[in-house]
Amino acid sequence: MSTVSVPRTLGARTVLADQLIGRRTLLTNLALIGAGAALVALLAQVEIPMWPVPITGQTLGVMLVGATLGAWRGAAALTTYLVAGLAGLPVFAGFTGGIASVGKPSFGFIIGFIFAAFVVGWLAERNWDRRPLTSLLAFLGASIIPFLFGVPYMWLMLEQLGTSMNFGLAMEYGVTPFILGGIVKWLLAAAALPLAWKGVKALERRNEQ
Repeated sequence: MSTVSVPRTLGARTVLADQLIGRRTLLTNLALIGAGAALVALLAQVEIPMWPVPITGQTLGVMLVGATLGAWRGAAALTTYLVAGLAGLPVFAGFTGGIASVGKPSFGFIIGFIFAAFVVGWLAERNWDRRPLTSLLAFLGASIIPFLFGVPYMWLMLEQLGTSMNFGLAMEYGVTPFILGGIVKWLLAAAALPLAWKGVKALERRNEQ
């Protein structure tokens, strides 16, 4: 059975997934999007005890998927993840899911994941994930973006639930507890992609010999 090729022209740029797989096709794109959504769902269940709150692997998955797949496929993977959770699959943190998740104060962060994956993917398409310094900057931006959606959404939901909110409480509930874990995940992602590129390039040189 023949596959539909997606040419590398028309503005397409190489990210890590393309370097590993080679030719882009409709089937490989769909497979990568599904695999990206599954990876985020898996890492969302990983929890490491840390003060003041445990670290989950969800945001790390978002950053890695976005950088590895590129802008539109990364965003598509996280959209698939969101839709799967709303459809009832237990893919959100704590093996939760369902349409009721929309009413949870934390749901805004999941919306923000889509944009975070797109931005870090866009930067990866421009080689920001290949060098340590630019990788640090790219993943720093990806780490911040979910808060831009999550904190206002949390504020709105808590107000609806009867909690009188202000800026200080929003920071206390939605930002401060996650700073330490966010830094750990930012540094892990920023280190992983340049190392992965070095490994791929070394393997290619070895195969050429």
